[in-house]
Formats: sequence, C-alpha cells, structure tokens
Amino acid sequence: MKLLENYSLISRNTFRMNVSCRYFAEVENTDELKNLLSDRKFKYLPKLILGEGSNVLFTKDFDGLVLTQASSKIEIIIRSENFEYVAADAGVNWHELVVFCVDKNLGGIENLSLIPGTVGAAPIQNIGAYGQELKDVFYSLKGFYLDDLTEMEMMNIDCKFGYRDSVFKRELKDKFVITSVTLQLNTNPKPNTNYWAVKEELEKIDKTEFTIKDVSEIVCKIRRSKLPDPKVIGNAGSFFKNPEITSAQYLDLKKQYPDMPGFSLPNKLMKVPAAWLIEKCGLKGRRFGNVGVHEKQALVIVNYGGASPQEVMDLSELIKLHVRKNFRIELEEEVTII
Repeated sequence: MKLLENYSLISRNTFRMNVSCRYFAEVENTDELKNLLSDRKFKYLPKLILGEGSNVLFTKDFDGLVLTQASSKIEIIIRSENFEYVAADAGVNWHELVVFCVDKNLGGIENLSLIPGTVGAAPIQNIGAYGQELKDVFYSLKGFYLDDLTEMEMMNIDCKFGYRDSVFKRELKDKFVITSVTLQLNTNPKPNTNYWAVKEELEKIDKTEFTIKDVSEIVCKIRRSKLPDPKVIGNAGSFFKNPEITSAQYLDLKKQYPDMPGFSLPNKLMKVPAAWLIEKCGLKGRRFGNVGVHEKQALVIVNYGGASPQEVMDLSELIKLHVRKNFRIELEEEVTII
C-alpha cells in the first residue's frame, strides 16, 4: 500500500487541475482498503474513491483521504451455453476489460471501447456510447459501506441505473466503495451497428458481415478522431449530458430549427444532442483564456494549460446560459464536480 501526505492530484485527474489532497492512498486489495478505513486516523475525514480521474472536475483542494485501487484481476467465473460472466476488479482499466472480452468474442461492451476510466467507476456513471450502456450487460457488483465496512453484493436492479446515473450518484454517494464488477456477456454476439456514426464507418469496409472486433475498432477510430487525448490536452470527455425534453417542446423548437436532431425515448421524451445545441450557439472551437470548447467536439471543455477550476466552471456556466437563452433547455453536467 502507498500512503502519502499533501499529495498533488494534477497527474490523477485528466482535466489536469492543480489541486492537492491531505492524504492519498493506493491500495492493492480489499483487505488493505478495509484496514486503512478502519484506522482511527482517517475515520472522520472526508473520503473520495478515485479511479483514473477521467470524469471529475476538482474545484479546490480535497481536505481528506483520496483512495485509489490498483487491483487488476479479470476472470471468467461462470460459463453457460449463451453467456459468460466476467468479473473484474474495480482498479482494472475499462478499455483493457473491453479488449479482454472482445478477444474472447464475448459481446455486449464492444461499443464502449476506449472510454477512459476504471471498471469501478463504470457503474457509478452507467457509462454508455454508440448505442450501448453498461446496464444492458451489468449483472452484479461487490463492495462495502464506508461507515461500518459492511460488505454487500448488489444486482442490476439494486443499482437504479438511469441515463449516466445510478444509486451511487444519489443515495449512496460518498457512502459505498465498489471493489469488483461482474458482467453477463453473450457468447454468440450480434454486433450492434445501429448507431449512425458506427454504421457510416462500417459501410466503408468491404465486408458483408461484421464482428464485434470490427465494431470495437471502428468505435476506437471514431473516438480518436473526435475526442482530444487527455494525455495531450486536459479534459474530462463529455462535460454535459444530452438533455431530454418533451415531444411538444421538441416539435416547437423544430419549427425554428428544422435541422435539429432528436431521438425518441420510451418515456415519450426526446433526447437532443448537447453538442448540436452548443455548436448552434456558436461556441464550438471558441477559446476563453486557458480554457475552451474543443474544435472537433463541442461537448468537450478543454484545459489548454494552466487553467484554474474557476475558469472551467465559468465556461460551463456560459455554455449553459447560451443554450438556455437560445433553446429554453437546461444543460446538466455529466462530469462529477468535487
């Protein structure tokens, strides 16, 4: 176990915010994690479980204990005729899990290729992309409560998954730590090619049938072409959720903006791409001091170097103001603000 004091988190968050924490610990397994949390020294301190810091915006120093898990085991725990159940430790890099499953022709997460972050963070956000969501293949997770260290296995229904949402962002926020996740994956996968960007790229390939590996490679290609590499320029991926509005509001806006895209949802709502709204406001590619809206993907706020948390927050508020003024739509942050 690694335990450090007054630790800089600039290398532990992809936004590259220059903040620090009072204590930082990297644990190798659940026993180390429990022993640390049992220590009276840390009992009453604020605690933050941090994966790769790819979906957070630190707005200030963290006066408490930041914990990260370094465990990296992936294993197939159950095999059946149609499904295999794959368990992965919370510290596993998400894309490494995708590669593991795709290489074994286990379908269900190939469209989630190259999403940054760890396995433990995936259920919190109910990650999704290109027509797939984690909840569609999620089976269970293991973890424990931070206050009394009571262990718990939670099934899909217990997690209350929603659009980029779960019980871990609400009732159990800062109260529960995930230690492993189990997915139910298809042994006879049918590639999900319904998403327009994936379909468009696959049509360029001279093949009549596609594999989940084809889809994974296409998704990686799309993400690399549109999203900035956080190793090169600081960012946390999509900063905002795609808003959901009523069908009546959508039809009303459609009269004013005939090219406005929208996707029907089962609850009679319409999902509108936030990137389109931001771009329509003329903000795509705009720079404001050390921060800006990415030139290729309007959903991404970037740190050009040396940006303060306040600069990022100010730009976020400016974007929300423009969208509210032009479309009467309220954007909601997808990133976790700390």
